[in-house]
Amino acid sequence: MESKAILKYARVSPRKVRRVIDLIRGKKAGDALISLKFFPHSSAKIIAKVLKSAMANAEQKKVADPDSMKVLKAFVDQGPTMKRMMTRAMGRANIIKKRTSHITLVLEESRQQAVGSKQ
Repeated sequence: MESKAILKYARVSPRKVRRVIDLIRGKKAGDALISLKFFPHSSAKIIAKVLKSAMANAEQKKVADPDSMKVLKAFVDQGPTMKRMMTRAMGRANIIKKRTSHITLVLEESRQQAVGSKQ
């Protein structure tokens, strides 16, 4: 069984989130949570929150032990971009793009756990 959590409109650019997501994809959920705690990137805190939410969803559905689950899918999509104006010299203006992200994490029951529980 799978457990899923989605965070939409996160105020961090998708490029910054992807470099952290790539590091936790395929790891056990408990190990990923520990490693996220020590990443220096600001997006690691946001991803840790989403991962905790996916683990809580698994616990509530009684799918499996959340710590033994594995990060099956982890991806980031680009959300809407907020455009802001910044005044410059001689009446000109620059556009500042404030990007947003949609973060999706899918946890799956670990294969070793699934084989052991069926026997």
